[in-house]
Amino acid sequence: MNVGNSEQPIRLKDGRRLGYAEYGDRQGTPLFYFNGTPGSRIEARTADGIAGRLGIRLIGTDRPGYGLSDFKEGRTFLDWPDDVLELAQALRIGRFGVLGFSGGGPHVAACALRIPERLTVAAIVSCSLLHDSPEGVDGIRQRRLIHGISSRAPVLGWLAWRAIAMAARRFPRLMISRMGGMMSEPDRAVLSRDDVRALFIDDFAEAFRQGARGAAWDMALVGRPWGFQRRDIGREIHLWHGEEDTNAGRVASREIPNCRATFLPGEGHLLFWNHTEAILHRLAELMAVPARVSRG
Repeated sequence: MNVGNSEQPIRLKDGRRLGYAEYGDRQGTPLFYFNGTPGSRIEARTADGIAGRLGIRLIGTDRPGYGLSDFKEGRTFLDWPDDVLELAQALRIGRFGVLGFSGGGPHVAACALRIPERLTVAAIVSCSLLHDSPEGVDGIRQRRLIHGISSRAPVLGWLAWRAIAMAARRFPRLMISRMGGMMSEPDRAVLSRDDVRALFIDDFAEAFRQGARGAAWDMALVGRPWGFQRRDIGREIHLWHGEEDTNAGRVASREIPNCRATFLPGEGHLLFWNHTEAILHRLAELMAVPARVSRG
């Protein structure tokens, strides 16, 4: 399994471990990648070669409870920017970009709200289902049920995710097939690719390395109000969303004041795997500001 050049986690000030892996150009412009739910730092591997060609230092992260990162009881989206700042300091990075896929999106929004001065760019690909998005859209009810159980009945959510974790470890291909069954036709086409299936097999195995608690809490967060108002985000956020994706990209694009949204026809939730190069190329243009080295 290729996990970049950083298998050892850093130790945060509160004693927790935080896992990360680096891809692309190790001397390039830093861009932190926040995985979907569930997921891990390994998800960033999908863009290793492209990031290298574009001069991007792509840093995949493990949120608490995933991969090499210790679980944090009671964490919120607004806790994540502090972890990111500590990782940036450990890597001697001053300014950096943030890119989040799906469940990583609210974590990007939290960074844009809390630490806008440290960001060279903030981007969300395939915004996750919002707590207050309208119901009744085809395909949305199954995911809303999973979100609701995780957020309102944490014990049941943990038991459900425990079963999912077991399936991910023992029957990863079956799990991916079932995941595809909840998604649009464009997403099923992406999941049929050997490279994508191999990535998700590794990614899910790493996500559940410590069991199900990290995924259960992450899903519960996504299923609740974000803990801040999207209208209060002053930093520009770039959003890419598929028109076949039943998550709430259009709601987010309306509610984030400085959202620069691109809606792609014929694309679903996994559009990043069809448009990796175009998205990273645009982010490379936006991150033209040289990264400053922190000496603190």
